[in-house]
Amino acid sequence: MIKREAYMSRIRPFIGNELIKVLTGIRRSGKSVMLELIQNELTAQGVSDTQFIKYNFEDMNNSRLCTAAVLHTEITQRIADINGKAYLFFDEIQEVKEWEKCVNSFRVEFDCDIYITGSNAKLLSGELATYLAGRYVAFIIYPFSFGEFLELYSSVFPKAQIQEVFTEYLTLGGMPYLGNLRYEVMPAQIYLQDLFNSVVLKDIVKRNKVRDVDLLERIIAYIFGGIGTTFSAASVSKYFKSESRVAAPETTMNYINYCMDAFLVYQVRRQDLAGKKLLAVNEKYYVADHGMREAVYGGNMKDINLILENIVYMELLRRGYKMTVGKAREKEIDFVCEKKKEKLYVQVSYLLASEETIRREFGVYESIRDNFPKYVVSLDELDMSRDGVKHKNIRDFLLASDWN
Repeated sequence: MIKREAYMSRIRPFIGNELIKVLTGIRRSGKSVMLELIQNELTAQGVSDTQFIKYNFEDMNNSRLCTAAVLHTEITQRIADINGKAYLFFDEIQEVKEWEKCVNSFRVEFDCDIYITGSNAKLLSGELATYLAGRYVAFIIYPFSFGEFLELYSSVFPKAQIQEVFTEYLTLGGMPYLGNLRYEVMPAQIYLQDLFNSVVLKDIVKRNKVRDVDLLERIIAYIFGGIGTTFSAASVSKYFKSESRVAAPETTMNYINYCMDAFLVYQVRRQDLAGKKLLAVNEKYYVADHGMREAVYGGNMKDINLILENIVYMELLRRGYKMTVGKAREKEIDFVCEKKKEKLYVQVSYLLASEETIRREFGVYESIRDNFPKYVVSLDELDMSRDGVKHKNIRDFLLASDWN
């Protein structure tokens, strides 16, 4: 188990206060481990584990507690036996009906510190969320970054070279449990296939009462196959029509939204950099874990240019950037990234193998006159920086502590 300090550093300032800590993210991205790391942090501060109350609501042993009233009664009884502050840890809280009511009641009634996890972006939306409005702080937990993957992989294979580790990352992805499988390909692929099916069935089909599962699977396959390419719900529907499969644009968009709510895919909108306005059509989509794509659909090495772009996107997301695809006249910049007062531009390429490719990748910045950092990221080992645009090998870019 690695410490995931990037997340702990954000969570740590809120430990012990009355705000409810909400950890969300795709299933098996490490939310339960984050709860363990928080408990370890509390233990190191002198808190007794007798003050911890922990439940995972996907455990059938806890199914009787999956209503607000029953859970409230259970916790009230257990807190009565605790001396001092109680620390409540609720894993996959969305399985509890009207969970917001009892969680907010705990916050009001008891001297307690509350941590909850869930696998859906809509965990804190809807009418019940008004109970918690302004009383929580949320953190999204993503699959391993390359840096985290490198840390764990190197503990399993201490002699592995960084180039070898990155090649493994390209196909295996960043799901934390793969370390328990010692990164063996066949067990890893079986695990990732099962995980994908679990996300689709539990977090998309069951939660949203999806009737046309076949259409959903086709839409997911379409997105997974075309990560990083621009398309719209209308173009997807048109494609299915050509395949003799009816799919209304509205239904297609609803299904895509369900996938985003389950943290399976992410949408990036396009922005006209000259007019500084968001464009209404042709978004890009990326997948939460490229290893899952390889396990379910294959082709990561064949589509390595798309996979590299996906990896860079997820790294930018982990570091808190909001991104758009930048349209600069007839050219497009892969990522225009903003965070508070920071801004940077990132263009991702597989290899800068010809002068034509170099001109194309660096040339996207010709009309951008500001002084924010501009990057071209590729697998090339040699530094090809020019005209104020920085070139970085992708491994170095992913491992850099700062890009500004």
